Amino acid sequence: MIESNPTVFIVDDDASVRDALKRLLRSVGLRCELFGLAQEFLRYRRPDLPSCLVLDVRLPGTSGLDLQRQLADAEIQIPIIFITAHGDIPMSVRAMKAGAVEFLPKPFRDQDLLEAIHIAMERDRTRRQRETEIAAVRARFETLTPREREVVAMVVSGMPNKRIATEIGITENTVKVHRSRAMDKMQALSLADLVKMVERLAVRLEKAS
Repeated sequence: MIESNPTVFIVDDDASVRDALKRLLRSVGLRCELFGLAQEFLRYRRPDLPSCLVLDVRLPGTSGLDLQRQLADAEIQIPIIFITAHGDIPMSVRAMKAGAVEFLPKPFRDQDLLEAIHIAMERDRTRRQRETEIAAVRARFETLTPREREVVAMVVSGMPNKRIATEIGITENTVKVHRSRAMDKMQALSLADLVKMVERLAVRLEKAS
């Protein structure tokens, strides 16, 4: 189904540029959506699929760089490829520091754009896969009881079972039971696996706070 295909969004106020890019992308089997203004793109309800944004720097109203900042502020993660006929080094540096995949001056080679789009799509796929994996770990972590979470936190910090038992006032055997159940629920194959899962989850939660 075409709806499930990765999508390249193009924002450029020049209709001839939009049409040329549309022909290029369709010639290599890429689905695209075209917009003349940044505001139009912001209003569009984008499907939750791998995508990237080919964005002109100079646009009426909200500029490409302003749109990049607005997307970042809204925590909308989409790889951006800038194109421009009026770029300069400070502008390109600003865009790249803010996370742009590429900054291509017009006229650019078709192959250069296609390669940038390939990189951008892979970056978005990787991000989505990572977030899917973290969401799965988080869902498993949510099934732990408060006591199991407490034991897990101590275990991953390197605390031995005997000390954990002393710290929270239970027997060492009970600690082992909580630890075993927690590992089963988390689908951890080893202690190292459990530590890795919790560390990834902790980083994600820290960023979200």
